[in-house]
Amino acid sequence: MYRGNADWELIGKVKNNPRIHIPIIGNGDIDSPQKAKEAFDKYGVDGIMIGRATYGRPFIFKEIRHFLDHGEEMQPLTLKEKVDLAKLHFTKSIEYKGAPRGVYEMRRHLISYFKGIPHFKEMRMKLVTTDEPEAVLELIDDIYKQFG
Repeated sequence: MYRGNADWELIGKVKNNPRIHIPIIGNGDIDSPQKAKEAFDKYGVDGIMIGRATYGRPFIFKEIRHFLDHGEEMQPLTLKEKVDLAKLHFTKSIEYKGAPRGVYEMRRHLISYFKGIPHFKEMRMKLVTTDEPEAVLELIDDIYKQFG
């Protein structure tokens, strides 16, 4: 996985070059609504791309839109909302990619959905080692039952 930092100064220079007449999309290190706003305000980009920050947080786009529209952070999702979204995300992954690939690719997302929950290690280990889709869905339900 990439570990460097995006050169937003260079992106800003490209955007502000008078010879450039195409939309400039900034990419790199956008992991919060505040950084998204900075990309637009400070560097003048026409759009942004978000990659790794979406792992377990597909709602980052909603957070950014809310921040840009209202100038404040939106209320964090409840554990119930995260559980419901994780189940939908997982189900769609299985529908699109099938098992076991859909299960394997969702693991990094699932552990990120629930990052920061105290005493979550045992559940996290189950999420990353369970191969059967139905069993994973049961584990996701158990997260709300145990930690909600």
